[in-house]
Amino acid sequence: MPWIEANGAALRYDIAGTGPRTVVLVHEMGGTLESWSDVVPRLTAKGYRTLAYDTRGAGLSEKARSPLSIDTMADDAAGLLDALGIDGKVAVAGIAVGGAIAIRFAARYPERTAALAAMSPATGIAPERRAAALAAVDAIERDGMRLGMDASLGPTYPPELRIDTDRFRTVRAQRLGNDPSSYAAVYRMLAGLDMNADLASIACPTLVLAGRLDGLRPPALVEGVARAIPGARFAVLDTAHFMAWQTPEAVADAMTDFLATAAW
Repeated sequence: MPWIEANGAALRYDIAGTGPRTVVLVHEMGGTLESWSDVVPRLTAKGYRTLAYDTRGAGLSEKARSPLSIDTMADDAAGLLDALGIDGKVAVAGIAVGGAIAIRFAARYPERTAALAAMSPATGIAPERRAAALAAVDAIERDGMRLGMDASLGPTYPPELRIDTDRFRTVRAQRLGNDPSSYAAVYRMLAGLDMNADLASIACPTLVLAGRLDGLRPPALVEGVARAIPGARFAVLDTAHFMAWQTPEAVADAMTDFLATAAW
């Protein structure tokens, strides 16, 4: 998979398919472009071209050593499209923090966004949880990714989905491989988010997905995001927080059904 410099960062990316319509795929915090590996073939089989990438600080993209902003992350996606010569409108889909990046992209670049799919979107941290979250982030940056890993996977990867033990072990090991400072920078960005204005401004067709088994962003919380986006569709899948990893078939089916209705 190749790398390219875009918006001042070296990003690893992967393009699949040859269809005329491009879907940009943004992974969750702690994930990589491989989060979409089992979704991509299902999208390309329906005639879409996909662009997945490691976000700034994640996977094999350039690491973060200074504070990050959601604008920078959205501009990275736009810069990547420019660097690759992908013109015209695209659909953008993201999971968790990737969902927040996708939302900011759609709000910041409405002229480039044909459709938006936000899955368990992480649009901020409740004020009462912020201090504890930031303390946990400081500890992760200091002591490494193993700190609290199993506790964090409890609400995001429930026992019902761990039946596929190889898939769960892969996800756990991949997250342990994160750069702690970059992970912390993304987490601090999340803690400071206020996306109410973004949600109200979205003008493109939008699908918001929640996971019935998601203990971190449960359906009731995600439904509130959907209600704040004019005309957004909302659906609940039998999955959890890392839904592209956990139930790629269900995610791909929901995405292709939705994208088929978007004018583009």
